[in-house]
Formats: sequence, structure tokens, C-alpha cells
Amino acid sequence: MIDFIKILIFTFFFTGCSMNETKVPIVSHVDIDAFMGDWYVIAHIPAFIEKNAYNAIESYKKNKDGTIATTFTFNEGSFDGPKKQYNPKGFIVEGTNNAEWGMQFVWPIKAQYKISYLDKNYSHTIVARDALDYVWLMSRNKELPHEDIVKFTEMIKAMGYNTDNLRLVPQQ
Repeated sequence: MIDFIKILIFTFFFTGCSMNETKVPIVSHVDIDAFMGDWYVIAHIPAFIEKNAYNAIESYKKNKDGTIATTFTFNEGSFDGPKKQYNPKGFIVEGTNNAEWGMQFVWPIKAQYKISYLDKNYSHTIVARDALDYVWLMSRNKELPHEDIVKFTEMIKAMGYNTDNLRLVPQQ
């Protein structure tokens, strides 16, 4: 029951609108099949349910109906902390070449999910929101070299985010 309440509160804040919304960029096209699979969360400006996440992994699988089955797992508070799992469903926004989704934690609300950066090898991505409240830097690898983290942090800052709030997610 407590997890349901957390999801409900998370959804409220995740879908909330900011008075100062900007438009973060989206990539021109996403090969949705290539995007599927596991992504390690390297850094984020976290939503409250993931503020103490360790070993965070976002996994995507395309459903037959075109929606995206999502599994978000992490350990709460430490590497040995309790395992948490959330299963929102992604809905690709028509006309965005698969680069923008609505992520549904609780029906009928779909939170904005914009693929703002994606390298050509589908090994690094930045998912952002126009409200500049949350952002996720993800990789197919558990670790990134420091210079890559600096480069991606600068990209996130250029989108308008306050990178002082960016948290590196411990991965083991």
C-alpha cells in the first residue's frame, strides 16, 4: 500500500507543470527496437522515489500493441538495500519519430519522457522533460569515464537544467 501511495504522489509531481516550461530538444529519430533493453542510470536529477537509488536500471521491451513495457529497478539506500521495482508503461507520442513518450505510472496520467540525446551506437542517452524537473543520463555500461560524465553534464546544463542537483547513481 505504501508503494502505491508513493507512486501516486510521484505521478502527481512527475506530471506537474512548471510555470517556466522550456522546450528541451528531442532527437530526430529513435530506432525503437535498438533502444529496447537495459539502460544503467549513471546520473539523474531524481524524482523522490529514486533519491537514494543504487544500481538503478531502466529496462524496456516493446509490447505487441506498440506500447513499451518498462521495468525500473534499484536498491534503496545502499548496494545491499531493499530491491525496489516499478513498472510504468510507455506510450510513444505520434509524430515524434519515437523520440517522445508518455510514461504512465498511474492511469490515466502520462508523464513526459523526451529522448533528448542518443548516440549513434545506442550506448548513451539523456532523457529529459520540458519542466526541467527531472533528467536521466543512462548508458548500456555501468560506468562512464569521468570526461564523458563531464561532457554529458554540460549537455544537460545547456538544456537549462541546474546541474547542481545532478546526482551520480552508484552502480556495482
